[in-house]
Amino acid sequence: MATPPHNPLRDWRVDPAAIRYVGHDLQRPECILATRDGTLWSADARGGVMRIAPDGAQTLIALTPDPHFDPVGDAAGSLLAGTLPNGLAFARNGDILIANFGTDRLEVMTRTGETRVLADSIDGRPIGKVNFVLRDSRDRLWVTVSTRGNPWSDAINATLADGYIFLLDELGPRIVADGFRFTNEIRLDAGEEWLYVAETTGKCVTRLRVQPDGSLTDRELYGPSSLGDGVVDGIAFDAFGNLWATMIFADRLVAITPEGDVIELMNDGDPAATARFEAEFATGAPVGFDTLMACGGPVCPWLASITFGGPDLSTVYLGGLRANHIPAFRSPVPGLPMVHWAD
Repeated sequence: MATPPHNPLRDWRVDPAAIRYVGHDLQRPECILATRDGTLWSADARGGVMRIAPDGAQTLIALTPDPHFDPVGDAAGSLLAGTLPNGLAFARNGDILIANFGTDRLEVMTRTGETRVLADSIDGRPIGKVNFVLRDSRDRLWVTVSTRGNPWSDAINATLADGYIFLLDELGPRIVADGFRFTNEIRLDAGEEWLYVAETTGKCVTRLRVQPDGSLTDRELYGPSSLGDGVVDGIAFDAFGNLWATMIFADRLVAITPEGDVIELMNDGDPAATARFEAEFATGAPVGFDTLMACGGPVCPWLASITFGGPDLSTVYLGGLRANHIPAFRSPVPGLPMVHWAD
C-alpha cells in the first residue's frame, strides 16, 4: 500500500513576521478576488469594489460612492446597514457579481460601475441577507443567504437556522437547500461534485452532493462538529485538498485536512474578548454588539475571508470586516484555481 503524500500544512504555521500588507484606506474588504495578472478586487463599503493593481495603484469602482461607512464614529450603522458589498465573483464576461449584504440583493456591476439587480426576491418574498455568490463552470450562480432577519447581528446565536442556498440559472432563482445556521461562504471541489458550506453559527462546514439539474442531496458534516473558538466565515481549498477556514471574532485561521483533522494556522484574536464571545454564544441568545466589537486582532480585524492568488496561486490574501488593508503571506501549497482563473 502506497504511503500517502505528506500534507505541507502539518508542520507549517503563519509567520507573523512574514506578513505584508496590500492596499490602504480600504472600507470593509470582506471578500477579495485575485486574477492571473496580479490584480486584486476587494469588496468596498462605498458600494462597489476597489481594484488594486500589481503596482499598488487603487481605483474605486462604484457608480455613486456611498459615504456612510464610519466604523469608528458609527460602528453599528456602518456594519449593520447601508450598501455592504460582501461576496464577489466574476461573470464570464468580466462583470463583477456582488452579494450585497446591506441592500439584500444579488447585483452585477460592470468594470466601469454600472450596476443592476439580478435578484432581490424569490417566490415573491424578499431574499434576506445575501452573503456570497459562486459561479461554476456551467455559469450557474450559487448564492447563500445567511438569515431572513435584520439586523444580521441578531442571527449570531447558536439556535437560529433560517439560512439557505439558492441557484440562479436559465430557469431563474430557486432555493435548493435550507435550514442552515447562518449560511456563509461556499466552495466547490475540483470536480464540482460537492458544494461545501460554511455554517457560521454552527461553527462547522457541511457539504452537499451536486446533481446535474442543480439539486443538492446527501447533506453531511465535513470535518469536526466544531472548529473551535470563533465562528466560521470564509473557506477556500488548496491544491492538496485542505479546506482553509477563517474563524471570525476569534480571528483564527484553520484548515480541515482531507482526513477531517483540523490544523490551526494562525490565532490573532484577543483572548479575553474571545472568551467573552464564547460565553455569550453558548447561552443560545444573540451575542451583544458590544461583545462583537471587542473582538478581533491587529492583523485582520474580524477575519472573514481567504483568497489564493499570485502567479502560482501560493500567495494568501485575508479579508476582514474591520480591516483597512489586506494581509498577505506565502503558503507552502498553492490554492485550488477558481473558475475565473481559466477565463
